Amino acid sequence: MTSLHRPIAVFDAGIGSYAIVTEIRKRLPRQDILYFADRASFPYGAMGRERMLATMRATIDFLSGYDPCAIVIASNAPSIMVFDALKPFSPVPIFDVFPPLAEALEASQSGSVGIMGVRSLIESEMLPPFIARHTDNPQRVATFNASSMVALVEDGSFLFDPVTTQEAVNAFTGDIFARYPDIDVLTLSSTHLPWLRPFFEKARPNCMFLDPAEAIVAGIGDGKPGNGYILGLATESPDYDLATFQHMLALIGVDIPLESVAPLA
Repeated sequence: MTSLHRPIAVFDAGIGSYAIVTEIRKRLPRQDILYFADRASFPYGAMGRERMLATMRATIDFLSGYDPCAIVIASNAPSIMVFDALKPFSPVPIFDVFPPLAEALEASQSGSVGIMGVRSLIESEMLPPFIARHTDNPQRVATFNASSMVALVEDGSFLFDPVTTQEAVNAFTGDIFARYPDIDVLTLSSTHLPWLRPFFEKARPNCMFLDPAEAIVAGIGDGKPGNGYILGLATESPDYDLATFQHMLALIGVDIPLESVAPLA
């Protein structure tokens, strides 16, 4: 903790948010980063609004003890469901992750696009108004519960068993395009899903898959330069233990100090 200078804190329920950490390091190489993987709370997508709000508040309170200059909620579901309620609670600026729908609609040649996300995002009553703010033809925006795809990332299948992962992605996308053959852009609206991008692109090479990570980090600003240090924190559960998580990070070339902390909520 003492070696961090006003870090940017980045968190979600697992490995997904490390894509945001990577973008911060590229754009702000001297910025210290606090990376928190709350695996004991995985998946956020299974939570109702009240439980999610309580979990987010407990997490922000915990991370605030490290004197961050900003906090990034690197998950689409809480961004859609509880972000407005969290803003007054945070002592520092907080940033969210929303489906890159505007970019998808602009890039589409057919005018038909899709949002892939966890169940709570896809079923949220706040998602239809979000879609309606971006298009006069919301019927051209399909939504897909990709929780099964997120699980392939969080349990490490995409690293440990890529053949089975590709088969699962092929089946998932096959179902999408059987129902919506005109879709030509899909948003990766869980920070876990970009880890599967090569699998999606292999399954559907003529479709574009959008990752919002670069735009998120650009919105953070200049941060607070430190030593470019990253501290990793993680909760764990019987299904998602720390040793497996450390092994997953090693397989994607990440070697950072990782400390276990007790579940927050």
